[in-house]
Amino acid sequence: MSKAHPQHTGPSAMTSPAQLERLGEHLRKLRLLQSGERLEALLQQAAANDVPYADFLEQVLSEEVAPKTSKNVAMRTAMARFPFVKPLETFDFSYQPSIDKKQVIDLSSCHFIEHGDNVIILGPPGVGKTHMAVSLGLKAIEAGYQVLFTTAAHLIGSLAKAMAEGKLDDKLKFYPTPRLLIIDEIGYLPIDRQGANVFCQLISRRYERGPMILTSNQSFGAWGEVFGNRVIATAILDRLLHHAVTLNIRGNSYRLNACSARPTTPIPNQVGRFELPRVGRIRLPLTRNSRTSRLLIWPKNSL
Repeated sequence: MSKAHPQHTGPSAMTSPAQLERLGEHLRKLRLLQSGERLEALLQQAAANDVPYADFLEQVLSEEVAPKTSKNVAMRTAMARFPFVKPLETFDFSYQPSIDKKQVIDLSSCHFIEHGDNVIILGPPGVGKTHMAVSLGLKAIEAGYQVLFTTAAHLIGSLAKAMAEGKLDDKLKFYPTPRLLIIDEIGYLPIDRQGANVFCQLISRRYERGPMILTSNQSFGAWGEVFGNRVIATAILDRLLHHAVTLNIRGNSYRLNACSARPTTPIPNQVGRFELPRVGRIRLPLTRNSRTSRLLIWPKNSL
């Protein structure tokens, strides 16, 4: 009675040189360069471990997809025009306990983009609004979406310039193109009537067509003052909040905290052979050979 030979379920180690050459040529024509360079090693490894055909094919394709995905992510990140690149994993949730971390993690899955929802992040300066917006934008890029980051001032300035040049319609077609548009710093600078009008037109163009992430240091109730017109502000908010998730960060500024934690260096009252003036009495000019000088004395209550 003869022994049954084990059936090989994976690629055979007996690949002929001619077949290996043909496979390599096919891979080069398909621009599967990673697999082409490692084809022989991959085949030998698969044969030695008796890898099933499906697993072998998955391994080959994975080696091709990984570098291409990394390259595409890097390209889309550069095109997004982020002011910095900070992943969500670097956000300090312990410093801002008012944020629902579970909600943010859920947003990082990018379901809000699929559903067409906006994300509006409110809070005073320095609490991490821009960091949060950028981090969610990076997650969107990793998920394969095209993202564009801009500040409200730059966006409105760009639209106003296009309007003056008679190219507003073309510019309004540009900003709805990215799947996710991030508008940062609404409320930091005053917006005139023309700026409010073009901004409202953009929001209308993207309404129920493309989700946005917006950050502002002003509450919704103050947007009438931000845009200089309560009617326009109401129209903007009506469209933004129809499908939206709001994150309200109530906490301390990261930047101010960093400044307060930074050690201070005492300032000497003498540098070399020159004695520095004390507060309240400054002689000008501060030169060695000055023949004339002016004495400025500030009242103590003005210091």
